[in-house]
Amino acid sequence: MSQFDYDLFVIGAGSGGVRAARISASHGAKVAIAEEYRVGGTCVIRGCVPKKMLVYGSMFAEELSHAEKYGWSVGEKSFDWAALRDFVNGDVDRLEGLYGKTLESHDVELIAERATIAGPNTVKLASGREITAKHILIAVGAWPAMPDFPGVEHCISSNEIFHLEQQPKCLMVVGGGYIAMEFAGIFNALGSEVTVVNRSDKILRSYDDQIVERMLHIAMGRGINFRMHSEIKSVERTAEGCLSVDLGESNRVQVDQILIATGRNPKTDGLGLENAGVQLGEKGEIIVDEYNRTSCESIYAVGDVTDRVQLTPVAIREGHAFADSVFGGNPRTIDYDFIPSAVFSQPPLAGVGMTEKEARRTHGNVRVYSSDFRPMKNIFSPHAERGLYKMIVDDTSGKILGIHMIGPESPEILQVAAVALKAGLTKDAFDDTVALHPSMAEELVLLK
Repeated sequence: MSQFDYDLFVIGAGSGGVRAARISASHGAKVAIAEEYRVGGTCVIRGCVPKKMLVYGSMFAEELSHAEKYGWSVGEKSFDWAALRDFVNGDVDRLEGLYGKTLESHDVELIAERATIAGPNTVKLASGREITAKHILIAVGAWPAMPDFPGVEHCISSNEIFHLEQQPKCLMVVGGGYIAMEFAGIFNALGSEVTVVNRSDKILRSYDDQIVERMLHIAMGRGINFRMHSEIKSVERTAEGCLSVDLGESNRVQVDQILIATGRNPKTDGLGLENAGVQLGEKGEIIVDEYNRTSCESIYAVGDVTDRVQLTPVAIREGHAFADSVFGGNPRTIDYDFIPSAVFSQPPLAGVGMTEKEARRTHGNVRVYSSDFRPMKNIFSPHAERGLYKMIVDDTSGKILGIHMIGPESPEILQVAAVALKAGLTKDAFDDTVALHPSMAEELVLLK
């Protein structure tokens, strides 16, 4: 008989925790997982999945405006925010059920309570019950960071925006990262007046400067207002129910809703990590080694709570690698090079590998190949928006260092390009590949 109640106890049933739990169970471990809110975590419940569905809903507004040029006659048009919101949240419910069934089918016990660390091999549930486990995995993710200014309680984060009673006529988005840009694009396309407030003159810092500049130009052309070098000083709710925003200027700005999208912090507060001597970093992130082990030998962590790469596919891979290493007899680590990422703005942008600036700083001599073109699909649009693809190549070896793009369906195209970078291919390999015509993707093999 084991001296512990479980071989593995997972705190947090998000993407990383669920993958780790089910793979560990498939290796023969006795596993339990605790979740204080809903199974599925940030991505499924309040992140990339419902957000992408809102993107699709908002994109339809533009497609609908092009209907006559496609030969379609459309009657009176109107948009119902509640209908889209409820459909999206209904599908979130469906996905949550599937996640629960996945755990059940792998004999993972789901405990719908908050769990905290009580010791190196002990967790304490909100009900007061204590459970022991040979190994503990922390996969609680991250939480929206909220600034400190008078009236911040009147603002919302990306957690709440999926549940708004009404679509805001005038929305202020605070932040310059991908969450801010995506929601700005969504509500702009749905007809809201959108203002983005950013404390610096840089947005999307991790993406290629030229691609971001193109996105910014297009976004402004679509009516999104950007206020750079600005910060909210205070917010007050008026008698009419509007929000009056002080940006440190002579006139206050009136809006219906303020979305704070200034990043996400590891959700380690109150987790009891000090009871097991788990070391934290400056941002409250759990420090782990290459095998996801913390400073406490029996406790591991994966996903956003470690603040390595805050992306769902990365958390899933980390959770899988943990399970294989600890219970599968196959110790392995994750390679964090060439991770593709995207911003589902309108149009979307995507990138993998080094930006031009990073490549020049690291490699010195590089060549940049590009294609600046108007996608065929955009001919139906009154906006003269152009796509831009870039390939950064090491001048000596010809090896591709990075690929970056903006234009319709860029994330779908980039996924295959990421495989090429991972495989270490050269520009010649692209040049030797026959183009698929007519397509936007063919620009990748025609770059000059």
